[in-house]
Order: sequence, then structure tokens, then C-alpha cells
Amino acid sequence: MDDTGVVRAPYLGRPLRLEPFRALSLTPSRIGDPTSARLYSRPYRGVASRISSWLARGDLREHRELALYLHEYTAAGITVRGVVGILDVSHRTDDPGESAVLPHEGVRTAQAEQLASRMRQMRVHPAPILLTYRAPEGVSALLDRVQSGRPEEQYDDHGGQHHRVWTITEESMIEQLREAWADQQALIADGHHRYAAYAQIQGLSDPGAGGAPATDFGLAMLIDQDDTPLQLGAIHRVLAGVSLRDLRAAAESVGATWSPSSRDAALGQLGPGAMAVSDGRGWATLGVDTSADTVTGDVGYLHDRVLPALRREPSRVLHAHQVDAALKRARPGRDVAVLLAAPAFDSILSSASVGRLLPEKATSFQPKPHPGVLIRLLDAAQLEKSRH
Repeated sequence: MDDTGVVRAPYLGRPLRLEPFRALSLTPSRIGDPTSARLYSRPYRGVASRISSWLARGDLREHRELALYLHEYTAAGITVRGVVGILDVSHRTDDPGESAVLPHEGVRTAQAEQLASRMRQMRVHPAPILLTYRAPEGVSALLDRVQSGRPEEQYDDHGGQHHRVWTITEESMIEQLREAWADQQALIADGHHRYAAYAQIQGLSDPGAGGAPATDFGLAMLIDQDDTPLQLGAIHRVLAGVSLRDLRAAAESVGATWSPSSRDAALGQLGPGAMAVSDGRGWATLGVDTSADTVTGDVGYLHDRVLPALRREPSRVLHAHQVDAALKRARPGRDVAVLLAAPAFDSILSSASVGRLLPEKATSFQPKPHPGVLIRLLDAAQLEKSRH
């Protein structure tokens, strides 16, 4: 992997393949509890023994059968369901049009390598990456059928999320899902760096029972964006070391429009093609025309055109999920908050499908499930040792 900074993670060639595995689950009182993170803390080579200890004392439970898992979770009043399995990462392609999985943001090489090293030592995937797609006809009905039965697990976790989990073990249903998924493309909603780490360590372990290395697969959750969609939120920017005057000069030099405004008016106009900017005292609306390059949208216009035109680049670009958090960092003459509208799913998909990457932290897919509902242990031998 390139060590120069931010790169695109590899494309996986079709088919999109999600296979059964045997999961571990944390006890509900530990899911959403920050103290549970110590299970995966340094030294990473000690994770296996910690897992054995937690299994012995009942903080972890082992699912006995190989299965796909239908996981439904509810957070902040939003319910999402998806299928959790192990994603085949063993095939590569250079063509985004032929890819089974589409990254839409670049990854930091050092961070991906650090995660890959940790995975090699831990031999565990603590949580699935989130993939979202538009499911073909019939998939939703299949999952409804699964949900018509009694869930294997149903509980509220320590952090307040509600979970229901069903196992899918019937081979005929698994085969129907395989066929439905084979030609699909899924967008990475959360977990770009873990996905890159999966790709980096692929093929680096001894073959399992099926003859393929355990690292040929990575834990993933596949969510139908038309069925129970993840919600897309904006991630705002704070440009450190930039004044409103500097930003206005840069914006107007590349053809954007600058309209001084009040707080209420600027926030009222915030939407596609219109950013609200403030240094905590002054306000303006920054209007941009992305019609010639719709695939990267407003955030792409800001990073690709406006910021390079600044007379002095920002000392840092900070990110904030909430308007108030961004404005709290704004300071007259020193730091400017740039408030963006939430991107549309189809625009992100369009960008990824032609190989374009959005700037770092351009998207926020919510809600995410708390880690620990379904965990993957790479080595079955670890489970055997834990029983004795």
C-alpha cells in the first residue's frame, strides 16, 4: 500500500459474496459499555486469552452454528436491519464498474496499516463494517420471512439500543441470498479503514476448513438503503487560520457567489449549492454551481476548488457533525466555520461508481450499531481452546 498519505482502498471484484460464520456475542450489559473496549486493548496478542476468559465467565456467548445473521437495531427512534456475514475480499479488479464494494472516501495509509497489524495480532473482528445497497426484488420478502419467526436474541443494550437477531441457517435461503447479491454493488457506509485492512491482510493465514484462509473474509453488515435506510448527515468544516475576507476572495476567484447575510438567513438558505459560513460574528452564504461536476457535490467543490485558491492554506481543517459544535470553534478573523448540507445517497453512489473519491469525512451514515452484537473470531482453534 502507498505510504504517501491518503489513497483509495482496493476494489473487490464481483460477485458480492457474504458467507455464513459462527459468531460470538457480548452479553447485553456489555454492549454499548465503553469499558468493554478493554477486551481488544493492548497487548493485542493477549486478546485471544481475554476472549477465552470472558467466554468462561459468561461475558461472551458462542453461537453454535454457522449462519448468516439478520440483525435489526433501533437507535434514537430509527430502526435499521441488515444481514451480517463474512465478506469475500479475495478478488480484485481495477474497474469500479466491476467492483462488488465501492469505497467513496480515501483512507490514510498509516491508519489502515496500523489496523491491519492489530487484526493480525488479535485474530478477531470486533464489529462489522457497514455496507449499503439497493437490494434487488425479492430480498426484502426473504428477510421478512426470516423475521416472521422468533428472534434468537432480543434485548436493550447498556447504551440504550434495542437489538433483535435471527440466524439464517437454511441452505436454500442462503443460496437465494447468494444469487440475489452476486451482481450487486455495495457502498461502504462505515469502516473504510477496516475494509482497507481486510484487503491488506487477505490471504495471510492458514487455510480454514473450506480451504481458504480466514483472512480471505472480513466481517460485514449489508443494509438495503430502500428498505431500512441509514440516515445521511452533514459533516461541517472549520478552517483554522482563515478569515472571512480570505475565504470570500478565494470563493469569488473560482466563480462562487458570496452573499453577506444574517445568521437566520444563512442557515435558512443552507442546502445543495448553498453553504453557510461564519467566523462567529459575520455571516454569509457561499453559493456554488456543481452542475458541471455533480459527482463530488458541494464538499468536493469546497475542497477541490475553493480551498486551493486561498492565499494561505488552513493550518488545519477540523470536522464537526453538529452546527453548534462547528460554530463554537469559529473565531473572528482567525477561524471560519463552513456549514454544509447533507449529501444525497445517489450522489455519493454516482461518485463512487466512476471511481471518484469524496474528501475525507464527507459523509455521516447513522445510526451505527454498538459493537459487540456479532463478533468474528478468525481462528476456530481459539474457540476449541476456550472450551477446555
